[in-house]
This record gives sequence, C-alpha cells and structure tokens, in this order.
Amino acid sequence: MEILNYAFMQRALLAAVLVGITAPAVGIYLVQRRQALMGDGIGHVAMTGVGLGFLLSTSPVWMATAVAVAGAVIMELIRWYGRTRGDIALAMLFYGGMAGGVMFINLAPGGSNANLSSYLFGSLSTVSEDDVAAICLLAAFVVLVTVGLRRQLFAVSQDEEFARVTGLPVRVLNLLTAVTAAITVTVAMRVVGLLLVSALMVVPVAAAQQLTRGFAATFAIAVAIGVGVTLGGTVTSYYQDVPPGATIVLLTIGVFVVLTVLATPLARRRARALARGGAACTADVPGARGTSDEVKV
Repeated sequence: MEILNYAFMQRALLAAVLVGITAPAVGIYLVQRRQALMGDGIGHVAMTGVGLGFLLSTSPVWMATAVAVAGAVIMELIRWYGRTRGDIALAMLFYGGMAGGVMFINLAPGGSNANLSSYLFGSLSTVSEDDVAAICLLAAFVVLVTVGLRRQLFAVSQDEEFARVTGLPVRVLNLLTAVTAAITVTVAMRVVGLLLVSALMVVPVAAAQQLTRGFAATFAIAVAIGVGVTLGGTVTSYYQDVPPGATIVLLTIGVFVVLTVLATPLARRRARALARGGAACTADVPGARGTSDEVKV
C-alpha cells in the first residue's frame, strides 16, 4: 500500500492502533463510574504540560503525562473531600489548565498557535519517533493495568461500598484508575487531540453496550471498535486531507448510531422472547392458572 511507504504514516498508524486499544480499555471503567467526561477535564489540564514542555525545551508528551497525572490525582482528591464547592474547584482546575497551556506555548521560543492546534485536535505529520516510543511505553502500562486488574477495577467501578466490604483498597484503585485515564489522554493526544480524546474513551464503550451487557464482551467489542475507527480515521485523513481527530470521532459516532439502529429490533425480539418464556414458566407452576388448579377442601 502506498500509505505504508511513508515513515510518518507508519508512525501515525502505529500510534492510532495503540490509541484505539487504550482509550476504550480505560473508558469502560469511567463509563461504569459515571465519569464519562473525566477524560475531557484531564485533557484541559494536560495542556499545561504541553506548554511547559515547549517552554522548557523538553518532551511535551512526557511533560503532559506528568501534569495530567498530577491533575487526575487532584481531581480524585476533590471527589473524595470536596463538598458543595467541589464542582467549582474542578472547573477552575480545568480552565486553569487550558489557560496555562496557551500561555506557556506562546511564551516558549518559537511557540505558535499551529503547535497548539496539533495537540488540541491531533496531527499525523507531527508524530515523531520519540512520540511513538513514549506512546508505546505508556500504552503498555495502560493495558497492563486495565487487563491485569480488570476484576478489581470493575468491582470498584460497579459498587465502591461492596468493594470496600470485601477488602479491596478502594482509594488506591480509584487513584490508579484516574492515573491510567491521565496517561491514556497523553497517549491519544498526538492522534485524536486533547479536546476530542474523551469521545474515543466513551463512545466505543457506549456502542459496544448496544450489543452486549457483559463486561468481557463489552470490553472486547469496544477495543475492536476503537482500533477500527482510529485506523479508518487515520487512513481517511491521509487520503482526504482532513483533520484526523475530528474524522476519528465522527466515525466513532457513526458506528454508535449504526449499532443502535441494528440493536433496537434485536432488543425488542429478546424482550418478547423473555416475556414468552416467563409466561410459559408461570403456566407450569401449580396453582398459577387460577382456581382450576387450586386444592378444593
């Protein structure tokens, strides 16, 4: 294929596959915890890390990772200890992170809005070999956590109180989920962009849930959708010269709509079958048919 003849596209496709795996792998826990927009907030905070990377002439990916992890930990602490002012504190953290990123990038030598745009919305041509190395290491950590600790993370995401009663370290696992989400945001920012990464963490999971409710099946289908749309969006972006992040997100939403349309009649048939099965079971129970089966004294 012509697209594989270019080194920058090879790097972009590899990054796209890793993003397609990691984003839904973390997103399934965020959706279960009803924190679907957490990735969006972390993306705002990570912008400060990107700006600091340019200002200090260091790797924006690693600096964004450090700042995003710190921001995720702060968000989790606010969730634990925040009361009526918790939402205000989170809002200041999100908007302050975005403003700090814009300020630092413009203060950096040679800083420009073009550099900012590539991190906000993704860019194929700017994925360097150093970025790929960082993305591979970070993605390996995310997969190790989300798959290796899937039972514990799912238990905490499903019911914190029950998980605490069973002896699980709930706060440690919550922090680990937040840190893993922060790392996933920085993994995805070169392909999807910081402002759009949350959609790739949530929508594939929502699409998979149209077909199944089991955790393992939802996890597998969501990752398959994630890899499919990131590869499809990257290839489409190359041939049609359109923004990769926006293309990937629109494809993801399209998959969700299609699966929702296809799943609706299946769900109705399943509900009717369950209703018929319930009626049949009721008919087989002695005394369930009324007075004719009642014991007469």
